[in-house]
Amino acid sequence: MPIQDTIKSRITAAIKTLFGIEFAEVAAEVPPRTELGDLAFPFAFELAKQLKATTDQKQNPRELASRVAAALADVPGISRVEVAGAGYLNVFFDRAPYLLAALAGPERVQPVLGGKLIVEHTAVNPNKAAHIGHLRNAVLGDTIVRLLKSASEQVEIQNYIDNTGVQVADVVVGFKYMEGKSLDEVRAIQDKFDYYCWDLYARVAGFYEEDKPRLELRSTVLHELEKGTGEISEMADYIATRILNCHLDTMLRLGIQYDLLPRESEILHQHIWQYAFEVLKQRGAIVYATEGRLAGCWVMRAEDQVVGPDHETEHEADKVIVRSNGTVTYTGKDIAFHLWKLGQLDLDFFYKPFRHYPDGQVAWVTTSDQAQNDASHPRFGKASAYFNVIDIGQSYPQHYVKLGVMAVDNDRRAQRSAHVAYERVVLSAAAAAALGQELSEQDRAQATVAMSGRKGLGVKIDDMVDQLEAGALVEVSTRHPELDGGEQRANAHKIAVAALRYFLLKYTRTSVISFDFKEALAFEGETGPYIQYSIARANSIFRKMRDAGLSVSPSDIETVPRDRIIELLSGKEGDQLWALVYLANRLPDMVRVAISNLEPAVVAKWAFQTAQAFAGFYNDPGNNILHEADPPRRALLVAIAAIVRHRLIEALALLGIEAPDQM
Repeated sequence: MPIQDTIKSRITAAIKTLFGIEFAEVAAEVPPRTELGDLAFPFAFELAKQLKATTDQKQNPRELASRVAAALADVPGISRVEVAGAGYLNVFFDRAPYLLAALAGPERVQPVLGGKLIVEHTAVNPNKAAHIGHLRNAVLGDTIVRLLKSASEQVEIQNYIDNTGVQVADVVVGFKYMEGKSLDEVRAIQDKFDYYCWDLYARVAGFYEEDKPRLELRSTVLHELEKGTGEISEMADYIATRILNCHLDTMLRLGIQYDLLPRESEILHQHIWQYAFEVLKQRGAIVYATEGRLAGCWVMRAEDQVVGPDHETEHEADKVIVRSNGTVTYTGKDIAFHLWKLGQLDLDFFYKPFRHYPDGQVAWVTTSDQAQNDASHPRFGKASAYFNVIDIGQSYPQHYVKLGVMAVDNDRRAQRSAHVAYERVVLSAAAAAALGQELSEQDRAQATVAMSGRKGLGVKIDDMVDQLEAGALVEVSTRHPELDGGEQRANAHKIAVAALRYFLLKYTRTSVISFDFKEALAFEGETGPYIQYSIARANSIFRKMRDAGLSVSPSDIETVPRDRIIELLSGKEGDQLWALVYLANRLPDMVRVAISNLEPAVVAKWAFQTAQAFAGFYNDPGNNILHEADPPRRALLVAIAAIVRHRLIEALALLGIEAPDQM
């Protein structure tokens, strides 16, 4: 058990024994300075309130903390306990054994949630190239998966493919009715297909504007897609499949992979939607509207919504499950899909392999053709909870999806499931101009540029990665001309990925991000390359020591007497060294917080703070390991550098970033 959990358990037991009060949770804080302790527990203030409420006797929090402190006297790993301020219980760790334990590796993070978890992310409409806004979704989802897996959680990664929606229908309209192309002619397009469709999709908006009745073409195509047969359906399937492959190529450049690609077409064609529709009607979760603007629609019944002509709200479209023309909305199909995710429908898809990744992972795709079903497929679905990474603008549809799921079976699986919302990504005007984006005078006057796929405004992910790699390659080739071209390009790719992923992760999910190339690629400041550079600095320390014939084994510290280690970690200089060790070894705590809040920014911020602290260690003349004359102190400095390097490498891996050996 981690020492923090042991302390909390002792405090909880002592409070029950001494005062007869059950404490559900004991909060822990990290003091701002090491001389104040390593952990601080403010439980005495809440305890005083509860005692006042039950006994009507006023209690002194400081005295309460003093009485509980005795329960920690024999906890291994604690050197002393102090009561400070108005009632804080401050704990000081035994630094020598703590350091040696940190050297052996971080404590293993235990599962926080338990059971099989489905994380759905990316979900880019397969009608055009993916842009930077889509990438925030994918990077957030992929990082949440990495965090969950680091805690030994069982995770299934899904990328939902909306291959029967309006966006795909509009591209079909563009090919068939604007350009007059047959399916064979579409297949013959040799250009970057997702880029071609990007431009086509933007032009379709003008095609509709020129002649409003042309919007009927969209409805016609949507009906054909739901039927799943005929030339139009075949063309849509080809378009969606080819663009999906483009998307998977793009995401793989950023280290993002998937287990299952569930397609919306199978929800319709394998009657999963129809089955869920009947269940929703039976449970009274949806009703048929007979009047008002929604007359003829099946709509969601919710406590905060009333169906009727006098109760129309801005979110009416979100609660429509089946339109008056008989087509199923996104929300309706999504409810059916999420009932399947939680194993609440006695139906399943057919599956076939779609892609084999270089590391051996297989991405499976759903299919309507039973003859294509590969019986060796893993067991998909039947999760204990799902987490959907979807932009904050979809909060209301996601609200109705969860209402629909809970109306069928309001069990713990549905209650634990969540919409992982995030804000949009915009571009700085400079970044948009650097990527060749045509800017209006209004755009140039503003600090940021918003993106819109329908208007063709946005930056394709592949273009952005190419630009970042080109910028990084200039730095790498200048700093390391001795490396061959392949090594330079490999390092440039790692730096570009770090720049992009860290930039998207360092902000909390609810922050709007304005992307800027210069800021993201900087080797100084809060950037991915800065953290990579810290690791490269540690690597250079060990290279120089090996060249000088000195030992670089972190285990050398184990030969130093404990009293000497304690002496080296005492005093002003020792406190600074201890603070770095303690900060670096808190990575597991950061992972637990990040998982509990589904917030990767927690780990990203910790990585930057640790890299900053290591820079102070590295630049301090008193910590020149290569020229340290005292062997025990040199062994300590080597151990500290090794601990920090390993933790930063682990943290970057959680963020989907690889560290080059040198930069």
